[in-house]
Amino acid sequence: MLYFILSYRCKTLHQLGGFWLFRNLLRNFMVGRYGPDHLNIAMVLASIVFNLVQVAFRLAMLLYLSWAFLALSVVRMLSRNIDQRRTENDRFITYWWPVRTQIGRSWANIKHWKTHRFIKCLGCGNTLRVPKGSGRLQITCTKCGERFIKKT
Repeated sequence: MLYFILSYRCKTLHQLGGFWLFRNLLRNFMVGRYGPDHLNIAMVLASIVFNLVQVAFRLAMLLYLSWAFLALSVVRMLSRNIDQRRTENDRFITYWWPVRTQIGRSWANIKHWKTHRFIKCLGCGNTLRVPKGSGRLQITCTKCGERFIKKT
């Protein structure tokens, strides 16, 4: 019966199969709802971390906190109050983005520490990557154009 009702809404559903039928059902359900964003992903990841720590140390409070984060994340995804969810996400991003940028820079430094050296420009503070072991180099900043000599 459900299949007949759905095939009435879209004539080609009976040709698509089970996966596509479920996908269209989910897509129709999510119309007008907020869906996932950065804050939801962070909450799900925090829930997973709390759950793993709870398993390791047997702390019941972390299990409840994990479930609360997961439930709140689902409620946010299914919410129809898009403006409020967007302001919450924007507030989260203002705090998270500098942390993420610093993590990315640190990861780049770790990734290339054997072959390159990272030097800060004396004029603007921009981080410059120069090859390691090249002796004394005259380095020109790509941002402000200042030139200085450093040993690599």
